[in-house]
Amino acid sequence: QAQLVESGGGLVQAGGSLRLACVASGTISRINHMAWHRQAPGKRRELVASIHSSGLTVYDDSVKGRFTISRDNTKNTGYLQMNNLKPEDTAVYSCDAELTARYGDGHYYTRGYWGKGTLVTVST
Repeated sequence: QAQLVESGGGLVQAGGSLRLACVASGTISRINHMAWHRQAPGKRRELVASIHSSGLTVYDDSVKGRFTISRDNTKNTGYLQMNNLKPEDTAVYSCDAELTARYGDGHYYTRGYWGKGTLVTVST
């Protein structure tokens, strides 16, 4: 089994920057993709950005040019660099990843994992 833990959320003024991190722990042999979603009060969860094993990245139009997704497989960590933050970016941000990880039975399985989320609040 594995787990994902996000960090880096907080309160920032409009125009500021934050970098979120998503650390995957456990015995992991492969990270197939990582993504960040967000959910604001009264809204559906939406995809913010994703990065695939090929290196292909996808961004929601609302964050293009401002956010950058990346990952460091040597550290089993994904990042979301958020620049020029806007109040409408306020949301709980969660990471997800498809991991091949070792279970307690000693075998490796591939499945999706989700972190618990970190709150980003952007003030006016």
